[in-house]
Amino acid sequence: MLKARLYDISLFLIALGIAFSSDRILINQTDFFKALALFWLFSSLYYHLRVLSKSGSTSWEHGISYDSSFALFAGPVGLFVFEFIYRFTVYFYKKWTKTADPNEFLDTLYNIGSFVITNSIAYFLFLHLQTSFNGFPFGFWILMLIIVSISLILSSISLVVALYILGDFKTIKEGIKFVLKSRSWLDYGTVAFTNGLLFLFLKEDKWEMLISLFILNYIVSRSYHSKSQSIQHKLERDKFEQMAYTDFLTGVFNRTFMDKKMAELNRTGERIGIVVADIDKFKRINDNYNHAVGDKVIQHFARTLKSYLSENDYLFRSGGEEFTLCLRKRNFEVTLELVHRMLNGVKNNYVDVEFNGENLSISYTASFGLYFYTANDQISMEKAYIQADQLLLQSKQLGRNKVSYENALLSVELK
Repeated sequence: MLKARLYDISLFLIALGIAFSSDRILINQTDFFKALALFWLFSSLYYHLRVLSKSGSTSWEHGISYDSSFALFAGPVGLFVFEFIYRFTVYFYKKWTKTADPNEFLDTLYNIGSFVITNSIAYFLFLHLQTSFNGFPFGFWILMLIIVSISLILSSISLVVALYILGDFKTIKEGIKFVLKSRSWLDYGTVAFTNGLLFLFLKEDKWEMLISLFILNYIVSRSYHSKSQSIQHKLERDKFEQMAYTDFLTGVFNRTFMDKKMAELNRTGERIGIVVADIDKFKRINDNYNHAVGDKVIQHFARTLKSYLSENDYLFRSGGEEFTLCLRKRNFEVTLELVHRMLNGVKNNYVDVEFNGENLSISYTASFGLYFYTANDQISMEKAYIQADQLLLQSKQLGRNKVSYENALLSVELK
Protein backbone atom coordinates (compact mmCIF):
# COMPACT_ATOMS: atom_id res chain seq x y z
CA MET A 1 0.00 0.00 0.00
CA LEU A 2 2.90 2.37 0.76
CA LYS A 3 4.29 1.80 -2.75
CA ALA A 4 0.91 2.70 -4.25
CA ARG A 5 0.73 5.93 -2.26
CA LEU A 6 4.30 6.85 -3.24
CA TYR A 7 3.35 6.18 -6.86
CA ASP A 8 0.38 8.56 -6.62
CA ILE A 9 2.51 11.32 -5.08
CA SER A 10 5.30 10.76 -7.62
CA LEU A 11 2.92 11.19 -10.56
CA PHE A 12 1.60 14.42 -9.05
CA LEU A 13 5.11 15.81 -8.51
CA ILE A 14 6.20 14.85 -12.03
CA ALA A 15 3.12 16.58 -13.43
CA LEU A 16 3.91 19.66 -11.35
CA GLY A 17 7.46 19.66 -12.67
CA ILE A 18 6.36 19.28 -16.30
CA ALA A 19 3.82 22.07 -15.97
CA PHE A 20 6.04 24.70 -14.44
CA SER A 21 9.17 23.83 -16.43
CA SER A 22 7.31 24.40 -19.70
CA ASP A 23 6.24 27.68 -21.28
CA ARG A 24 3.81 29.77 -19.33
CA ILE A 25 0.23 30.18 -20.54
CA LEU A 26 0.56 32.05 -23.84
CA ILE A 27 -3.09 33.00 -24.29
CA ASN A 28 -4.55 36.11 -22.69
CA GLN A 29 -6.02 35.82 -19.22
CA THR A 30 -9.60 36.57 -20.29
CA ASP A 31 -9.70 33.70 -22.81
CA PHE A 32 -7.97 31.39 -20.38
CA PHE A 33 -10.42 32.00 -17.53
CA LYS A 34 -13.41 31.76 -19.87
CA ALA A 35 -12.15 28.42 -21.18
CA LEU A 36 -11.28 27.26 -17.66
CA ALA A 37 -14.78 28.06 -16.38
CA LEU A 38 -16.52 26.31 -19.28
CA PHE A 39 -14.33 23.20 -19.17
CA TRP A 40 -14.68 22.97 -15.39
CA LEU A 41 -18.48 23.39 -15.57
CA PHE A 42 -19.11 20.77 -18.24
CA SER A 43 -16.50 18.34 -16.90
CA SER A 44 -18.22 18.56 -13.51
CA LEU A 45 -21.62 17.98 -15.11
CA TYR A 46 -20.24 15.07 -17.12
CA TYR A 47 -18.85 13.51 -13.94
CA HIS A 48 -22.36 12.29 -13.07
CA LEU A 49 -22.44 10.30 -16.33
CA ARG A 50 -19.25 8.40 -15.61
CA VAL A 51 -19.06 4.60 -15.87
CA LEU A 52 -17.62 2.88 -12.82
CA SER A 53 -15.29 -0.10 -13.27
CA LYS A 54 -13.59 -2.28 -10.70
CA SER A 55 -10.68 -4.69 -10.48
CA GLY A 56 -10.10 -6.42 -7.18
CA SER A 57 -10.24 -3.80 -4.45
CA THR A 58 -9.61 -0.89 -6.82
CA SER A 59 -12.28 1.08 -8.70
CA TRP A 60 -11.95 3.76 -11.35
CA GLU A 61 -14.19 5.85 -13.58
CA HIS A 62 -14.57 6.12 -17.36
CA GLY A 63 -15.91 9.11 -19.24
CA ILE A 64 -15.09 11.44 -22.11
CA SER A 65 -12.09 13.56 -21.19
CA TYR A 66 -11.73 17.13 -22.48
CA ASP A 67 -8.11 17.36 -21.32
CA SER A 68 -6.44 17.05 -24.73
CA SER A 69 -8.14 20.13 -26.20
CA PHE A 70 -7.46 22.19 -23.07
CA ALA A 71 -3.80 21.09 -23.09
CA LEU A 72 -3.40 22.14 -26.75
CA PHE A 73 -5.04 25.49 -26.01
CA ALA A 74 -3.48 26.42 -22.65
CA GLY A 75 -0.34 24.27 -22.49
CA PRO A 76 0.79 22.06 -19.59
CA VAL A 77 0.54 24.89 -17.03
CA GLY A 78 -3.05 25.68 -17.97
CA LEU A 79 -3.88 21.96 -18.03
CA PHE A 80 -2.42 21.54 -14.53
CA VAL A 81 -4.56 24.42 -13.22
CA PHE A 82 -7.69 22.94 -14.84
CA GLU A 83 -7.02 19.41 -13.56
CA PHE A 84 -6.24 20.68 -10.06
CA ILE A 85 -9.48 22.64 -9.81
CA TYR A 86 -11.66 19.98 -11.45
CA ARG A 87 -10.24 16.99 -9.54
CA PHE A 88 -10.53 18.73 -6.18
CA THR A 89 -14.08 19.74 -7.06
CA VAL A 90 -14.82 16.03 -7.45
CA TYR A 91 -12.91 15.32 -4.24
CA PHE A 92 -14.95 17.78 -2.16
CA TYR A 93 -18.17 16.60 -3.81
CA LYS A 94 -17.40 13.02 -2.76
CA LYS A 95 -16.58 14.18 0.74
CA TRP A 96 -19.84 16.12 0.91
CA THR A 97 -21.91 13.17 -0.35
CA LYS A 98 -19.90 10.73 1.81
CA THR A 99 -18.95 8.60 -1.20
CA ALA A 100 -15.20 9.21 -0.90
CA ASP A 101 -12.83 6.26 -0.56
CA PRO A 102 -10.46 6.18 2.43
CA ASN A 103 -7.57 7.16 0.15
CA GLU A 104 -9.55 9.69 -1.90
CA PHE A 105 -7.04 12.51 -1.42
CA LEU A 106 -4.14 10.49 -2.80
CA ASP A 107 -6.37 9.14 -5.57
CA THR A 108 -7.04 12.77 -6.49
CA LEU A 109 -3.30 13.43 -6.70
CA TYR A 110 -2.99 10.35 -8.92
CA ASN A 111 -5.70 11.60 -11.28
CA ILE A 112 -4.12 15.04 -11.54
CA GLY A 113 -0.67 13.58 -12.14
CA SER A 114 -1.75 10.92 -14.63
CA PHE A 115 -3.92 13.22 -16.80
CA VAL A 116 -1.44 16.11 -16.79
CA ILE A 117 1.49 13.86 -17.74
CA THR A 118 -0.29 11.98 -20.53
CA ASN A 119 -1.91 15.07 -22.05
CA SER A 120 1.26 17.11 -21.75
CA ILE A 121 2.95 14.44 -23.85
CA ALA A 122 0.08 14.86 -26.35
CA TYR A 123 0.70 18.64 -26.31
CA PHE A 124 4.43 18.32 -27.09
CA LEU A 125 3.75 15.73 -29.81
CA PHE A 126 1.23 18.08 -31.40
CA LEU A 127 3.71 20.98 -31.41
CA HIS A 128 6.39 18.87 -33.09
CA LEU A 129 4.17 17.03 -35.60
CA GLN A 130 1.53 19.56 -36.68
CA THR A 131 3.73 21.02 -39.46
CA SER A 132 4.36 17.55 -40.89
CA PHE A 133 0.63 16.79 -41.06
CA ASN A 134 -0.45 20.10 -42.57
CA GLY A 135 0.12 18.82 -46.10
CA PHE A 136 -2.08 15.73 -45.70
CA PRO A 137 -5.82 15.66 -46.38
CA PHE A 138 -7.52 15.72 -42.99
CA GLY A 139 -4.03 15.97 -41.50
CA PHE A 140 -5.25 17.78 -38.38
CA TRP A 141 -7.78 15.03 -37.62
CA ILE A 142 -5.31 12.24 -38.27
CA LEU A 143 -2.86 13.93 -35.89
CA MET A 144 -5.61 14.38 -33.29
CA LEU A 145 -6.47 10.69 -33.49
CA ILE A 146 -2.80 9.76 -33.07
CA ILE A 147 -2.07 11.99 -30.08
CA VAL A 148 -5.38 11.22 -28.34
CA SER A 149 -4.81 7.48 -28.82
CA ILE A 150 -1.31 7.77 -27.39
CA SER A 151 -2.63 9.81 -24.47
CA LEU A 152 -5.39 7.29 -23.68
CA ILE A 153 -3.03 4.33 -23.97
CA LEU A 154 -0.52 5.99 -21.64
CA SER A 155 -3.35 6.73 -19.21
CA SER A 156 -4.34 3.05 -19.25
CA ILE A 157 -0.72 2.03 -18.70
CA SER A 158 -0.42 4.32 -15.66
CA LEU A 159 -3.56 2.68 -14.25
CA VAL A 160 -2.13 -0.78 -14.96
CA VAL A 161 1.00 0.12 -13.00
CA ALA A 162 -1.15 1.24 -10.06
CA LEU A 163 -3.20 -1.97 -10.19
CA TYR A 164 -0.01 -4.04 -10.42
CA ILE A 165 1.43 -2.30 -7.35
CA LEU A 166 -1.82 -2.95 -5.46
CA GLY A 167 -1.71 -6.63 -6.46
CA ASP A 168 -4.87 -6.59 -8.60
CA PHE A 169 -2.75 -7.62 -11.61
CA LYS A 170 -0.23 -10.42 -11.18
CA THR A 171 1.35 -10.63 -14.64
CA ILE A 172 2.34 -8.33 -17.49
CA LYS A 173 -0.01 -10.31 -19.74
CA GLU A 174 -2.98 -9.20 -17.60
CA GLY A 175 -1.87 -5.59 -17.93
CA ILE A 176 -1.50 -5.80 -21.72
CA LYS A 177 -4.94 -7.40 -21.99
CA PHE A 178 -6.41 -4.57 -19.91
CA VAL A 179 -4.81 -1.87 -22.08
CA LEU A 180 -6.07 -3.50 -25.28
CA LYS A 181 -9.61 -4.07 -24.03
CA SER A 182 -10.20 -1.04 -21.81
CA ARG A 183 -11.26 1.09 -24.79
CA SER A 184 -12.51 0.44 -28.32
CA TRP A 185 -11.47 2.29 -31.47
CA LEU A 186 -14.85 4.01 -31.34
CA ASP A 187 -13.83 5.46 -27.96
CA TYR A 188 -10.57 6.76 -29.41
CA GLY A 189 -12.42 8.32 -32.35
CA THR A 190 -15.07 9.92 -30.14
CA VAL A 191 -12.50 11.53 -27.83
CA ALA A 192 -10.31 12.66 -30.75
CA PHE A 193 -13.21 14.21 -32.68
CA THR A 194 -14.67 15.95 -29.61
CA ASN A 195 -11.35 17.37 -28.47
CA GLY A 196 -10.40 18.38 -32.01
CA LEU A 197 -13.59 20.42 -32.44
CA LEU A 198 -13.21 21.99 -28.99
CA PHE A 199 -9.64 23.03 -29.78
CA LEU A 200 -10.63 24.57 -33.13
CA PHE A 201 -13.47 26.53 -31.51
CA LEU A 202 -11.11 27.77 -28.79
CA LYS A 203 -8.50 28.89 -31.32
CA GLU A 204 -11.05 30.76 -33.41
CA ASP A 205 -12.89 32.33 -30.43
CA LYS A 206 -16.13 30.59 -31.36
CA TRP A 207 -17.46 30.44 -27.83
CA GLU A 208 -21.07 29.87 -28.83
CA MET A 209 -20.07 26.88 -30.95
CA LEU A 210 -17.94 25.58 -28.11
CA ILE A 211 -20.81 25.81 -25.61
CA SER A 212 -23.17 24.22 -28.15
CA LEU A 213 -20.81 21.29 -28.60
CA PHE A 214 -20.54 20.86 -24.85
CA ILE A 215 -24.32 20.90 -24.50
CA LEU A 216 -24.80 18.47 -27.41
CA ASN A 217 -22.17 16.16 -25.99
CA TYR A 218 -23.84 16.29 -22.58
CA ILE A 219 -27.34 15.63 -23.95
CA VAL A 220 -26.20 12.66 -26.05
CA SER A 221 -24.17 11.24 -23.18
CA ARG A 222 -27.07 11.75 -20.80
CA SER A 223 -29.38 9.92 -23.19
CA TYR A 224 -27.03 6.97 -23.58
CA HIS A 225 -26.41 6.91 -19.84
CA SER A 226 -30.16 6.82 -19.12
CA LYS A 227 -30.69 4.01 -21.62
CA SER A 228 -27.76 2.01 -20.26
CA GLN A 229 -29.06 2.51 -16.72
CA SER A 230 -32.51 1.29 -17.78
CA ILE A 231 -30.99 -1.76 -19.45
CA GLN A 232 -28.84 -2.41 -16.39
CA HIS A 233 -31.82 -2.12 -14.05
CA LYS A 234 -33.83 -4.49 -16.24
CA LEU A 235 -30.98 -7.01 -16.25
CA GLU A 236 -30.76 -6.76 -12.48
CA ARG A 237 -34.53 -7.21 -12.11
CA ASP A 238 -34.44 -10.20 -14.45
CA LYS A 239 -31.55 -11.66 -12.49
CA PHE A 240 -33.34 -11.27 -9.15
CA GLU A 241 -36.54 -12.65 -10.64
CA GLN A 242 -34.65 -15.62 -12.00
CA MET A 243 -33.11 -16.21 -8.57
CA ALA A 244 -36.57 -15.97 -6.96
CA TYR A 245 -38.04 -18.49 -9.38
CA THR A 246 -35.13 -20.93 -9.62
CA ASP A 247 -34.52 -23.96 -7.44
CA PHE A 248 -31.02 -23.58 -6.00
CA LEU A 249 -30.15 -27.30 -6.12
CA THR A 250 -31.26 -28.28 -9.61
CA GLY A 251 -31.42 -24.98 -11.50
CA VAL A 252 -34.97 -25.68 -12.74
CA PHE A 253 -38.02 -23.61 -11.85
CA ASN A 254 -39.26 -23.80 -8.26
CA ARG A 255 -42.73 -24.18 -6.73
CA THR A 256 -43.27 -20.41 -6.62
CA PHE A 257 -42.83 -20.11 -10.36
CA MET A 258 -44.97 -23.21 -10.88
CA ASP A 259 -47.89 -21.50 -9.12
CA LYS A 260 -47.36 -18.34 -11.17
CA LYS A 261 -47.12 -20.18 -14.50
CA MET A 262 -50.15 -22.38 -13.74
CA ALA A 263 -52.21 -19.27 -13.06
CA GLU A 264 -51.15 -17.91 -16.46
CA LEU A 265 -51.95 -21.15 -18.31
CA ASN A 266 -55.20 -21.73 -16.44
CA ARG A 267 -57.61 -20.38 -19.05
CA THR A 268 -55.59 -20.64 -22.25
CA GLY A 269 -57.84 -23.36 -23.64
CA GLU A 270 -54.82 -25.36 -24.77
CA ARG A 271 -54.29 -29.08 -24.32
CA ILE A 272 -51.73 -29.78 -21.63
CA GLY A 273 -50.24 -32.88 -20.10
CA ILE A 274 -49.60 -32.36 -16.39
CA VAL A 275 -47.03 -34.86 -15.15
CA VAL A 276 -45.97 -35.41 -11.54
CA ALA A 277 -42.81 -37.51 -11.26
CA ASP A 278 -41.14 -38.82 -8.13
CA ILE A 279 -37.95 -40.80 -7.42
CA ASP A 280 -38.75 -44.27 -6.10
CA LYS A 281 -37.57 -45.18 -2.60
CA PHE A 282 -35.57 -42.00 -2.30
CA LYS A 283 -35.37 -42.24 1.49
CA ARG A 284 -33.46 -45.48 1.10
CA ILE A 285 -30.84 -43.66 -1.00
CA ASN A 286 -30.36 -41.09 1.75
CA ASP A 287 -30.25 -43.79 4.45
CA ASN A 288 -27.81 -46.06 2.57
CA TYR A 289 -25.49 -43.23 1.56
CA ASN A 290 -25.99 -39.62 2.71
CA HIS A 291 -27.82 -36.45 1.77
CA ALA A 292 -24.98 -35.28 -0.49
CA VAL A 293 -25.45 -38.42 -2.60
CA GLY A 294 -29.21 -37.87 -2.46
CA ASP A 295 -28.73 -34.35 -3.82
CA LYS A 296 -26.68 -35.76 -6.71
CA VAL A 297 -29.51 -38.15 -7.55
CA ILE A 298 -32.07 -35.30 -7.50
CA GLN A 299 -29.85 -33.21 -9.77
CA HIS A 300 -29.44 -36.14 -12.16
CA PHE A 301 -33.20 -36.73 -12.19
CA ALA A 302 -33.84 -33.05 -13.04
CA ARG A 303 -31.26 -33.09 -15.87
CA THR A 304 -32.73 -36.30 -17.28
CA LEU A 305 -36.28 -34.94 -17.32
CA LYS A 306 -35.16 -31.62 -18.80
CA SER A 307 -33.31 -33.36 -21.64
CA TYR A 308 -36.65 -34.58 -23.07
CA LEU A 309 -38.41 -31.21 -23.07
CA SER A 310 -38.97 -28.70 -25.84
CA GLU A 311 -38.87 -24.91 -25.47
CA ASN A 312 -42.64 -24.83 -24.92
CA ASP A 313 -42.54 -27.19 -21.92
CA TYR A 314 -41.97 -26.39 -18.26
CA LEU A 315 -40.19 -28.34 -15.52
CA PHE A 316 -40.65 -27.46 -11.85
CA ARG A 317 -39.24 -28.89 -8.66
CA SER A 318 -42.50 -29.10 -6.72
CA GLY A 319 -41.17 -31.00 -3.68
CA GLY A 320 -38.08 -32.70 -2.28
CA GLU A 321 -37.61 -35.43 -4.91
CA GLU A 322 -40.84 -34.60 -6.76
CA PHE A 323 -40.98 -32.74 -10.07
CA THR A 324 -43.93 -31.44 -12.06
CA LEU A 325 -43.96 -31.02 -15.83
CA CYS A 326 -46.27 -29.10 -18.16
CA LEU A 327 -46.06 -30.80 -21.55
CA ARG A 328 -47.60 -28.59 -24.23
CA LYS A 329 -48.46 -28.54 -27.93
CA ARG A 330 -48.73 -32.35 -28.27
CA ASN A 331 -51.66 -34.76 -28.57
CA PHE A 332 -52.27 -37.38 -25.91
CA GLU A 333 -50.51 -40.25 -27.69
CA VAL A 334 -47.33 -38.28 -28.28
CA THR A 335 -47.38 -36.98 -24.68
CA LEU A 336 -47.79 -40.48 -23.23
CA GLU A 337 -45.02 -41.86 -25.42
CA LEU A 338 -42.72 -39.04 -24.24
CA VAL A 339 -43.42 -39.83 -20.56
CA HIS A 340 -42.61 -43.51 -21.18
CA ARG A 341 -39.33 -42.47 -22.74
CA MET A 342 -38.57 -40.40 -19.65
CA LEU A 343 -39.29 -43.40 -17.41
CA ASN A 344 -36.94 -45.63 -19.45
CA GLY A 345 -34.33 -42.90 -19.63
CA VAL A 346 -34.22 -42.74 -15.83
CA LYS A 347 -34.26 -46.53 -15.39
CA ASN A 348 -31.46 -47.17 -17.89
CA ASN A 349 -29.14 -44.49 -16.58
CA TYR A 350 -26.68 -44.16 -13.69
CA VAL A 351 -25.53 -41.42 -11.34
CA ASP A 352 -21.80 -41.12 -10.70
CA VAL A 353 -21.20 -40.17 -7.05
CA GLU A 354 -18.42 -40.19 -4.50
CA PHE A 355 -19.08 -41.93 -1.18
CA ASN A 356 -16.54 -42.77 1.54
CA GLY A 357 -13.68 -42.03 -0.83
CA GLU A 358 -15.01 -44.34 -3.55
CA ASN A 359 -16.48 -43.50 -6.94
CA LEU A 360 -19.84 -45.25 -7.32
CA SER A 361 -22.49 -45.54 -10.02
CA ILE A 362 -26.01 -45.62 -8.58
CA SER A 363 -29.12 -46.63 -10.49
CA TYR A 364 -32.65 -45.64 -9.51
CA THR A 365 -36.16 -45.55 -10.92
CA ALA A 366 -39.04 -43.09 -10.90
CA SER A 367 -42.82 -43.19 -11.05
CA PHE A 368 -45.02 -40.91 -13.15
CA GLY A 369 -48.60 -39.68 -13.13
CA LEU A 370 -49.94 -38.05 -16.32
CA TYR A 371 -53.19 -36.14 -16.53
CA PHE A 372 -54.01 -34.89 -20.03
CA TYR A 373 -56.75 -32.29 -20.39
CA THR A 374 -57.82 -28.91 -21.78
CA ALA A 375 -57.11 -25.93 -19.54
CA ASN A 376 -60.45 -24.21 -18.95
CA ASP A 377 -62.85 -22.93 -16.31
CA GLN A 378 -64.21 -26.42 -15.53
CA ILE A 379 -60.82 -27.91 -14.60
CA SER A 380 -58.16 -25.56 -13.27
CA MET A 381 -54.43 -26.27 -13.44
CA GLU A 382 -54.42 -26.76 -9.68
CA LYS A 383 -57.08 -29.49 -9.95
CA ALA A 384 -55.20 -31.06 -12.87
CA TYR A 385 -52.07 -31.13 -10.72
CA ILE A 386 -53.98 -32.91 -7.95
CA GLN A 387 -55.26 -35.46 -10.49
CA ALA A 388 -51.71 -36.07 -11.76
CA ASP A 389 -50.50 -36.45 -8.18
CA GLN A 390 -53.18 -39.09 -7.55
CA LEU A 391 -52.06 -40.92 -10.68
CA LEU A 392 -48.48 -40.82 -9.38
CA LEU A 393 -49.69 -42.42 -6.14
CA GLN A 394 -51.39 -45.09 -8.24
CA SER A 395 -48.07 -45.83 -9.98
CA LYS A 396 -46.43 -46.23 -6.58
CA GLN A 397 -49.16 -48.62 -5.40
CA LEU A 398 -48.81 -50.69 -8.58
CA GLY A 399 -45.16 -51.40 -7.78
CA ARG A 400 -43.32 -48.19 -8.79
CA ASN A 401 -41.30 -47.54 -11.98
CA LYS A 402 -44.57 -47.12 -13.86
CA VAL A 403 -46.67 -44.50 -15.68
CA SER A 404 -50.31 -44.10 -14.69
CA TYR A 405 -52.35 -41.81 -16.88
CA GLU A 406 -55.76 -40.39 -17.64
CA ASN A 407 -56.94 -38.70 -20.81
CA ALA A 408 -59.65 -36.29 -19.68
CA LEU A 409 -60.41 -35.43 -23.31
CA LEU A 410 -61.54 -39.01 -23.91
CA SER A 411 -63.88 -38.80 -20.95
CA VAL A 412 -65.40 -35.61 -22.37
CA GLU A 413 -65.81 -37.22 -25.81
CA LEU A 414 -67.55 -40.30 -24.31
CA LYS A 415 -70.03 -38.05 -22.55
